[in-house]
Amino acid sequence: MGKVLSRVTLPGTLSQVRHVTPVRPRQATGLVTRVYAQVERDFGMLAPPMLLHSPAPEALAASWSILRESLLAGGLVSRPVKEAVATAVSLGNACPYCVDVHSATMDGLVPGHHAAEIVNGRAEAVTDPVVRRVAAWARASGTRETAARHEAPLPAEQTRELAAVAVTFQYLNRMVNVFLGDSPLPPEVPDRARGGLMRLFGLIMRPAARRNGVPGASFDLLPAAPLPGDLSWADGAPSLAGAFARAAAAVDGVGRRSVPAPVRQMVAAELAAWNGEPPGLGRAWVTGAVSGLAPAHRPAGRLALLTAMASYQVDQTVIEEFRSGTPGDRALVELTSWASMAAARHAGTWMSTAPLARTAEHRDGGPPLT
Repeated sequence: MGKVLSRVTLPGTLSQVRHVTPVRPRQATGLVTRVYAQVERDFGMLAPPMLLHSPAPEALAASWSILRESLLAGGLVSRPVKEAVATAVSLGNACPYCVDVHSATMDGLVPGHHAAEIVNGRAEAVTDPVVRRVAAWARASGTRETAARHEAPLPAEQTRELAAVAVTFQYLNRMVNVFLGDSPLPPEVPDRARGGLMRLFGLIMRPAARRNGVPGASFDLLPAAPLPGDLSWADGAPSLAGAFARAAAAVDGVGRRSVPAPVRQMVAAELAAWNGEPPGLGRAWVTGAVSGLAPAHRPAGRLALLTAMASYQVDQTVIEEFRSGTPGDRALVELTSWASMAAARHAGTWMSTAPLARTAEHRDGGPPLT
């Protein structure tokens, strides 16, 4: 089914990617071919958020591995609950594309009002107590202060899976904001038709979303690596720890290749002081931050910092300034991938400090939804 759906949707999905030229399946080789095969099999189609990574094979494998092992692989938490996390995190990151896709998938799995309430910022109105707690926790996870005030929504071993989804979408939302538009639907689709088409999309995705992938199936894409300290929240879940450790090492590697060391140091310093709040509508803060870089490094610094802290502000001008000194699709994907992962890992440390939850039986008089 995945290959058939990919062939039908490929022209449209390729056209959604901007700034780079994705690798077409028939032109793929090596690692890209192997990742594409897994994406078609487990996700159901070659989705644009994966295609946009294809000029940089290691970044592609890293992004797929964390998406697969956090969202698609079987575990203690059900897929609809994970989709609630993906939707809420995407809403907080101002990523309308991911909000559309994952709210539609959630609605396709569990038709009703849960997805709509999350999208409209009314998590407190969700009637299912587990989904309500999970959505509120995920929405709060985007800033240091709000994350610290929210207790974990489920017991620790289940919250670990939710944290993996949240960190994955902290990463993917940034990449999608840079390389994709506001919706998976073409811009010429009338507003009155969009709701129905997204519901149809959710139904199309339902068969694949109902399958639980075997944990760890992506491990052969990247070499094993130790789990960094800032990803210690994944320790205790072998499939999550293995995926995030491999992905972190791979993205660190592409960063060393495509992001100048002074830029990496500047972004790390800015993230260390950042609490997750939007830095502002203007870009004066970026100009000040990159002023200490050599002029040749400022375009890379500007793009990396915007991607990490305000990806919705990346535009054609920022991309062109970077490309004027560093042409080529691979370098563009690798720099933005590194910046997105740095920000996602930073956000993950806030969630790991949240208090452990009491069990759902104690709070709601019933077992947690898994």
